[in-house]
Amino acid sequence: MSAGHTHALPSSQNEKYIWIALGLTSTFLVVEVIGGLVTGSLALISDAAHMLTDTMALAIALAAIRIARRAPDARRTFGYHRFEILAAAFNAALLFLVAMYILYEAYQRFRSPAEIQSTGMLVIAVFGLFVNLLSMRLLSSGKDASLNVKGAYLEVWSDMLGSLGVIAGALLIRYTGWTWIDSLIAVLIGLWVLPRTWVLLKESVNILLEGVPEGMDIDQVQSAMRAVPGVLSVHDFHLWALTSGKASLTAHVVYDPAYAVEQQLLPALKDVLARQFSVYHTTLQFETFPCAHTDDGCNYGAPEEGHEASHMHV
Repeated sequence: MSAGHTHALPSSQNEKYIWIALGLTSTFLVVEVIGGLVTGSLALISDAAHMLTDTMALAIALAAIRIARRAPDARRTFGYHRFEILAAAFNAALLFLVAMYILYEAYQRFRSPAEIQSTGMLVIAVFGLFVNLLSMRLLSSGKDASLNVKGAYLEVWSDMLGSLGVIAGALLIRYTGWTWIDSLIAVLIGLWVLPRTWVLLKESVNILLEGVPEGMDIDQVQSAMRAVPGVLSVHDFHLWALTSGKASLTAHVVYDPAYAVEQQLLPALKDVLARQFSVYHTTLQFETFPCAHTDDGCNYGAPEEGHEASHMHV
């Protein structure tokens, strides 16, 4: 492992911001639920439901951050970083269920419109918008480094759009009397959330299935490795991520012993992977001839005299 790199865990500053955002959203959640029941606004209740998922997402994000910091042990040699992705997948599934529930309730309201108190609806939505904007500001610094924080940020972001929709709906109801607009706003909020929920779920599942990290191309990585002088080929190549920003790589490297030795190739390959692709955790097996692949892995059989293979860990 090389020095001077990070594994994309949120900083203590980001953790403090998450705590503040959690306090804001959980406090306003109570206000919004009561306000939705008093005013009879489904749009406001749907916004409160999203605020509930925001609160849960932030709480799970904090738990994931603390658990992910646990040191590796004899049973979990990679540590607990994957818990962050489990939390992100759970948040995505929760968002999906909430969106489906809101769509169902909106359908019921279209069939039987309810009386809406637009003034109270408007006041509460404006306060909700302020809370969402402040929470987004607090979470923005950590969303690109952590898929878990990104999930919480997306939930707050979608809730902010919901608050805007509720404000617009309240104004229209106040000046037109069209109470069906409340249900329409709720439907639009649900439809807006669903595709973003899918993106978050897809990214989380990709990591859980040990897929290639988002934004990385296997062909480019292999080409860069083969470009190192002395490297003949690369095979049995695996590239995956434990969590956001923590990619791991294993590969067999066939080299020309007349041109280079392992002690020269190792730092060169290590530098290429770290500098060009931000891959710091690697296990490289050096070979002077390619092994034969079987269902059980590499099978060298009886190598010719002078042929050898060895493992080098970065």
